[in-house]
Amino acid sequence: MKLSREIKTGIIVVAGIVAFIFGLSYLKSSPLFENNKTFYAVYDNVGGLQPGTQVSINGYNVGNVTSINFKDSSGKLLVTLSINNEFEFSKNSIAELFDTGIIGGKGVQIVPVFDKAPYAKSGDTLQSKIKPGITELVQQKLTPLQMKVEGAVSNADSLLMNVNQILDDPTKKQLQETIVSLNQLVKSFKGSADNLNTLLDNNKMQLDSSLKNVSHITSNFSKLSDSLVNSDLGGTLTEFKTTVEKLNDILAKIERGEGSLGKLHQDDALYNNLADASRELDLLLQDFRLNPKRYVNVSVFGKKQKEYTLPENDPAEQQDSTGLKENQ
Repeated sequence: MKLSREIKTGIIVVAGIVAFIFGLSYLKSSPLFENNKTFYAVYDNVGGLQPGTQVSINGYNVGNVTSINFKDSSGKLLVTLSINNEFEFSKNSIAELFDTGIIGGKGVQIVPVFDKAPYAKSGDTLQSKIKPGITELVQQKLTPLQMKVEGAVSNADSLLMNVNQILDDPTKKQLQETIVSLNQLVKSFKGSADNLNTLLDNNKMQLDSSLKNVSHITSNFSKLSDSLVNSDLGGTLTEFKTTVEKLNDILAKIERGEGSLGKLHQDDALYNNLADASRELDLLLQDFRLNPKRYVNVSVFGKKQKEYTLPENDPAEQQDSTGLKENQ
């Protein structure tokens, strides 16, 4: 079977197009046309990281993960990163593995370090770090709480067992009776509270009046307090203290027998003389009242003078009788 010239020409054109496509793909994979740098990072566990995952710096996509392989027999994983040349960073920068979402997924981000160290070059192995995910953080926080909850439950079980041991049948019965008594007491308190509310409602006007009176009294006391403050109470107390001191001085002099009052207080003879004089004055007044004509006598023709009669309780008569008895 002979092929026509058109068919041969078509086959040659198709073969040329295929060769061109394969050649272009080969040239793009060669360093000649490549504008990326290749870096490596070693991890103990990549947590499901897949080739083709984006690599970012400060949230901006700068490359992707090209391959993941075992580094050696230790089981560590070597991750190859392809990053473009738009951003330069130190070779001490960190390739951090982090969670891209709550439900899963891993990503790689470069944490750039600016420490004046040489820039990272293609083929360098960056420091690696795994950032804890939300699930891991929750587990870290919940583990101590879980232990505390388990301990609390265990203590609660022990407490309930001890309570069951303590609450035997007689104790349970007494506890029930106590609860019934408490219910009755609460009902009694409720009744008292209702009666008190009724009393307050019935005497609301009187209570309001009493409260107003109390307020008025308080206001008066406040005014009295202000008056006492403004009346120089301190000076008055000082003067009163001085007066009391002078009075104490006078009383001390009287106790010592100084002055007229002191002599009267100490000398019994003076007191007796004053008592006798007072008694004689009483008798004189008594005689004057009974016999006024003896002291006031006005007569034109003259009248015989009455004989003098000693009044009752006359000290002179008592003294004469006493002297007669002594003479006898």
